[in-house]
Amino acid sequence: MKNRMAILFILGVVIEAAVFAWLIEYFGFFKTLVLALATTVIGIAMVQFEGRKAMNDLKLLAESGQPPGRKLVDGVCIMAGGAFLIAPGFITDLIGITMVFPLTRPLYHRAAMRWIEKRMKNGNITFYRR
Repeated sequence: MKNRMAILFILGVVIEAAVFAWLIEYFGFFKTLVLALATTVIGIAMVQFEGRKAMNDLKLLAESGQPPGRKLVDGVCIMAGGAFLIAPGFITDLIGITMVFPLTRPLYHRAAMRWIEKRMKNGNITFYRR
């Protein structure tokens, strides 16, 4: 697992560098830098808005005694999307924005639910009831 993660990380860095080089060649250095900063700022604003919305939805579900389910996965996707948006690069920004944007977020729900289910079966995640 660690080897796979290291290979993915190195591959990601190489791809991001290639995309940056291509964009600098196509748009120029200054426009590419402005575009990179703009995607980060817009993404962070989206994370703040969607994060607050998800927290309020979770709070309402908890107060009404309903299980969080899908809203909890939304929150996890928003947090992960925020991490991708903080990382420098256009590919990571694209992944982050799609994780944060409500219309594209469901693309990640199935993978997130499978990951959570696998961790619960292995005993790595435990839920306690009051």
